Amino acid sequence: MANSPQAKKRARQAIKRRARNVSRRSTYRTHLKRVIAAVEANDKEAAQAAFTAAVPVLDRMACRGILHKNKAARHKSRLNGKIKALG
Repeated sequence: MANSPQAKKRARQAIKRRARNVSRRSTYRTHLKRVIAAVEANDKEAAQAAFTAAVPVLDRMACRGILHKNKAARHKSRLNGKIKALG
């Protein structure tokens, strides 16, 4: 357990940041699942709409450090490829 005031504050901050990061990670995963579900249902319009909504979320998570920027780019590229394959 933390003994110094500084360590106690850091522990409190870590708890808050973890909760925030867990929530953000959940948000981006939900957006990915929406796109994948639409692709698996062969619904190109819904997949495109879900992808359009997911791109800024992925970019935001990459900017905030939840995702690495290359991982976000990889997700966008693969999802876009799956959507184009539906056509």
